[in-house]
Formats: sequence, structure tokens, C-alpha cells
Amino acid sequence: METEQQRKERERQEDLQRLRGLRPIDDDFMRCLFRDNIPLVQHVLEVILQKTDLKIINAKTQADLKRLVGARSICLDAYCEDDSSKKYDIEIQRSDKGAGVHRARYHSSAMDVENLDAGQEFDELPETYTIFITENDIFAKGLPFYPIERMNMVTNEPFGDGEHILYVNGAYRGDDEIGKLMHDFSCSDPDDMFNEDLADKTRYFKETEEGVEVVCRVMEDMRNEKELETRLVDIKNMMETLKLTAEQAMDALKIAVSDRDLYLKKLQ
Repeated sequence: METEQQRKERERQEDLQRLRGLRPIDDDFMRCLFRDNIPLVQHVLEVILQKTDLKIINAKTQADLKRLVGARSICLDAYCEDDSSKKYDIEIQRSDKGAGVHRARYHSSAMDVENLDAGQEFDELPETYTIFITENDIFAKGLPFYPIERMNMVTNEPFGDGEHILYVNGAYRGDDEIGKLMHDFSCSDPDDMFNEDLADKTRYFKETEEGVEVVCRVMEDMRNEKELETRLVDIKNMMETLKLTAEQAMDALKIAVSDRDLYLKKLQ
């Protein structure tokens, strides 16, 4: 049976091996590329939205949104704001299931709740963009973009509520800016990329000691997040099936007392 130190070393070697094949369309690697990198985020949005006058002033990776007690929380891959207060949620989805229409609806709604305080008027809601970059062409039409907008079905005019949902086809390879960007998102070798900034950042995280350490920490964090989610499901199942309290369920699962506050917060 391996010791704790042996387990950590094994996981690190596995992470180093996995790092070689990581691409920007892998969410853990994208998290590293976008973190503290407003110019890259702005470039990606400019290409996707086909705008040249964007000015992103704030960008966060792994932004938690949950303002309604009891509501399901979500963690946005990249949450951005431009100089006109428009909000952008960029989601990287390799699994078709992860980019379902109801998930897009929920993400868009969560941004609305996050951006309207008590006492504000509804028309103060900012314009929002929920953007899913999918590895596959989930609508199977061969197009680079699939914009989703509300329409007045009688007048056949846009509803104009400021909510925008956009699916980007990560499999698109046209000879244009979006085709080149999606090509780069699928590259594990920076030498194969068109965009020099993206290639340089990829080299940093794959070929420098400091960058490799950053990615390894992110992969460890994601492992811990998945373990946390698995444990939360176990706790909830025991609470519902056996009619236990959260504390009783954690006792049965032998969860360390020092970790319980974290689980209790997630269960709220």
C-alpha cells in the first residue's frame, strides 16, 4: 500500500505526463492561460464576437456565483467585464452534455441575479454574453458560430433584452480568424499555433519550471474539487436515503472534523 508521500509523487508524475498533451480547450489549462491575462481574454472575445473595439477591464477565472440562498451555485470558467459594463461568461466544454441548452439558460440567469442589487430597477441589468466554446460541432451544421437570441414570434423582431447566448464550434477550421483561433485551442504544441501570444503563454506553462508548477497546482486543485463534489453527493445521498443530519452523514463517511465546515457551506 503506498504512503501519502508516494501517492503525491505518483500524482505529480501523472500530472507532468498529462501536461504535455494539454491544450487551451482543456479547462484546467485554459484556467492557467486566462488567469491574470486580460489581453488574451480580450483577443479571444474580439475574435468570437467579431468586434475590434472591445476593452476588457476585469477578468476572473473560476468565479463563483450564488446569491440566492438554496440555489445551485455555478463556477464560471472566465467571467469578464468591459468598459461599458457588459458581462461575459466564457465556458470551455469538451463534453457535448456539458453545453446543454438548460445549462446555458442557467448560466445566463445567474449572471442576471449576480448583477442586480436590491432597490435597482430591472432596466439596470447589464448586457450579458454567455459563450460556450465546445470541442465538437454540437449543432452539426459546420458553422463557426451559433448565436441564440430571443425573438418576438409575432413580429419576428429581436426581443432586445440584452441577453446573448453564443455557441462556438471548436471543430471549425475555416481560413479566417475564428478558424485559426479554434485550431490553436486544439494544439498541444505551441509551435503549431498561429497566435504568438497564445503560443508564448503555452510555452511558459509547459517549458518553464515556474509555469509547470502553476499548472500542477491547478490540476491538484481540480482533483480536490472533484473529490469534494463526489463527497458532497455521498453526503446528500446518505441524508436523503437514511434520513441523517449532515453531521451524522459525515460521521458515517469518516470525514475529518477539520474539513466539515467546507462541506457544510457547500450544502447550504
